[in-house]
Amino acid sequence: MPETLSALEVDQLKHAPAVDGVVPLFLERWSARSFADRDVSSEDLRRVFEAARWAASSSNEQPWRYVLGVRGTDTHDKLVATLAGFNQAWAPKAPVLILGLAKTTFEHKGRHNAYALYDLGAATAYLQLQAASMGLTTHQMGGYDHDVARESLGIPEEYALGSVMALGYRAEPAALGNHELEAREIAPRHRKPLSELVFSAWGEPAKLG
Repeated sequence: MPETLSALEVDQLKHAPAVDGVVPLFLERWSARSFADRDVSSEDLRRVFEAARWAASSSNEQPWRYVLGVRGTDTHDKLVATLAGFNQAWAPKAPVLILGLAKTTFEHKGRHNAYALYDLGAATAYLQLQAASMGLTTHQMGGYDHDVARESLGIPEEYALGSVMALGYRAEPAALGNHELEAREIAPRHRKPLSELVFSAWGEPAKLG
């Protein structure tokens, strides 16, 4: 493998093998860390959030909320300040940072919504796939200071914090300027086989065609 790969070459390298009948977009989406110095238009941001808006949710509660930080804004700076460890080396370069939240009580019933974070995950998956269809890349992070995020952004206690997601356009791995990060960027993708994920009885792989 050449030492220097273009963003397009890495993208092709990261595509999962084709599976008959599976929508190619699901196999081609991956989480890059190298982001180009290119802004994302407000129109494209509207499109990805519109996709998230139409995700299914328990009782149609739609508990997800997103705090949007676009580069050059105070919100982007505050989200950068929450990043922890390894994420500090690459994520601040992303032109868009998004914090996902889930309201943990039902609007009209007032009781606990046990599926709020689950529904946030579903909406965020829609967002990621819409972004991928538009040539954008996303990368979700759990490595951030939740307390700092809640305080600096004024998030009420009834909202559970999900991930911080970087969004933008892919750049070549060399733009990361870090050999370890570059190695991760070009490393092959792996997934567990269906036999470890889908059971007909606990621990017994389902028979799938």
